Amino acid sequence: MYAELGELGFTVIAIALDEVEAAREWIEAANPTYPCVIDVDHRVAEQYGIINVPTAIWIDEDDRIVRPPDMTPVNDLFKDFTGIESEVHHNQLRAWVRDGELPLSLDRVAEFQNQPSANDQLARLHRRVGAWLHRAGHDEAAAPHFERAQTLAPWDWTVHRGAMPLTGRDPFGPEFFDYVKNWNEAGAPGYSWGNSALRRDLATEE
Repeated sequence: MYAELGELGFTVIAIALDEVEAAREWIEAANPTYPCVIDVDHRVAEQYGIINVPTAIWIDEDDRIVRPPDMTPVNDLFKDFTGIESEVHHNQLRAWVRDGELPLSLDRVAEFQNQPSANDQLARLHRRVGAWLHRAGHDEAAAPHFERAQTLAPWDWTVHRGAMPLTGRDPFGPEFFDYVKNWNEAGAPGYSWGNSALRRDLATEE
């Protein structure tokens, strides 16, 4: 999409919510032509209400969020997960860049942005402290901070799954899939595409 729309002023910025060395190998292997940065403190996630990856946010030339954080896969690998074909997102992106046509009104964008609760904010602080202690080699001291963060924000994937590799757990292992099962049974909380109203709005081009 960047190669197709870049000459029209469209820019991609990829942000890895990860530790530097864990993300570096993927960035170098991809050899992207657009900017890639690594956000070890999850500052971008906190500012924009990102609770899982991969997530995309559309921001216009006036710094307005014109599409809230949402999973917009590059292909149909996750179609069963999202319920929307990837080409729907691609066509909406083309319409936005080429014609200024948005899939949602600005009121709807605001409606579906994730506003953090006091517990969410405290959880992010504990996650950040835990990550700092981990990087400093103090894993025993870091552990209760990660545990507290996950208790305070149980459905924030960047908090829960993001702590797994920092605590010696497999982010693609059985524990993660148990987490996904529990999250689905809880009604997929917090993720905007899990909301039937937004899903219906975004799927109008199917």
